[in-house]
Amino acid sequence: MDPAPLTLDERKALLQLARQTIASASAAQGLVPPLPADLPPRLRQPGVTFVTLTQNGELRGCVGALEAYQSLAEDVCEHAAAAAFEDFRFPPLRPEEVSRIHIEISVLTPPRALEYSSPDDLLNCLRPGIDGVLIRDGFHRATFLPQVWEKLPDPEEFMTHLCLKMGASANLWRQKHLQVFTYRVESFEEGSL
Repeated sequence: MDPAPLTLDERKALLQLARQTIASASAAQGLVPPLPADLPPRLRQPGVTFVTLTQNGELRGCVGALEAYQSLAEDVCEHAAAAAFEDFRFPPLRPEEVSRIHIEISVLTPPRALEYSSPDDLLNCLRPGIDGVLIRDGFHRATFLPQVWEKLPDPEEFMTHLCLKMGASANLWRQKHLQVFTYRVESFEEGSL
């Protein structure tokens, strides 16, 4: 059973933490401030997130985890700083860019194994626009958040790009039975609350 949605105040607190973490890390060359003592109890419970940064509508960084290993608030702070300064696809955020980035937070439910019998069955089991998908092949893995369905709405194309993201051949999902997991997200962003 998925946890209850975050309250409006909890969402605002997480977005504010992400923004403050990025600004502080930018000004102090990577130092992340300690968490405020007055955080709501829910934000102190274990949680897992992805933090996505965009600038002028274009991806500027996205980092997260798939398993909870720290509090929800700590997870947001860690991934906000990592999205800004450690996403290998982009140069580290410059101080003058901090005010121009847009922050989106995705809180993930635990991944659930997806049982399927064939590549076509896999495509039929996927729920575009609803589920995030994680694939594993040995030690290799890759995931797309549910938001990626907006750019890749076709399940076949979605799986092809996910295999490429994992560093595998585009049609590996057709050639080999991969471990596939799905999860849901509660997503919210600056300017929408």
